[in-house]
Amino acid sequence: MIGELRSSLVGAIAGLGYISLFLVRLIVVAPRALLRWDLIAKQVFNSGALSLVIIMLSGLFVGMVLGLQGFELLQRFGSEEALGTAAAIGLFRELAPVITSLLFAGRAGTALASEIGLMRATDQLSAMEMMAVDPIRRVVVPRFLGAVIAMPLLAAIFSVIGLYGAQLIGVQMMGVDSGSFWSQMQAAVELRDIREGLVKSAIFGVACSLIAVYQGYYSEPTAEGVGLATTRTVVTSAVVVLILDYLVTSAFL
Repeated sequence: MIGELRSSLVGAIAGLGYISLFLVRLIVVAPRALLRWDLIAKQVFNSGALSLVIIMLSGLFVGMVLGLQGFELLQRFGSEEALGTAAAIGLFRELAPVITSLLFAGRAGTALASEIGLMRATDQLSAMEMMAVDPIRRVVVPRFLGAVIAMPLLAAIFSVIGLYGAQLIGVQMMGVDSGSFWSQMQAAVELRDIREGLVKSAIFGVACSLIAVYQGYYSEPTAEGVGLATTRTVVTSAVVVLILDYLVTSAFL
């Protein structure tokens, strides 16, 4: 058992080193890839716009549940009017970045990993190298940058839709005064709350996108290898997002 734990720890440290070097390689190539805005815009659409339905639907129901639970809790203390404040701070600082990242990893991350992995399995990446085309610059970096750009935008949309869901339950169903709901929220929510959510979503976007493109690029060129890369993308992204969430929250507090 000790030997297995040691091997797992060594493998995890080695994997962290490999993916760090891969990130450095992406950063070095990124300035040249930025010249192809058409490729990046296409990937923003694929990663962001095509994920809007699940993000908006999830944000609506998360906000509605937050409204129900928040109203029931605040009612015990006679503070139902503070529902807007509780919902806004919870969404901006925690729920929107984390849940959006998990949904993003499940939808866009798996798509990136499987797409690049399939290109590896069908020798498309090798063909690019034979034609003196860098697959990192032509394939990987545009997908990475597109996903990084899309992630904060999706988190912001999640927050807005979530606030609407909380307002729908709290004001329309539970009878909370609409003016108190919005005025207390505007008075209590500070710029640092919004900034924390944006920073978290940007960091989570880099982490999820990096894991997805790394797993796809270095996947085994078989059907089983592509499937394994997709599975690793979801599992690793979820764990890394939760760890980074704690670290970033500690840094802000």
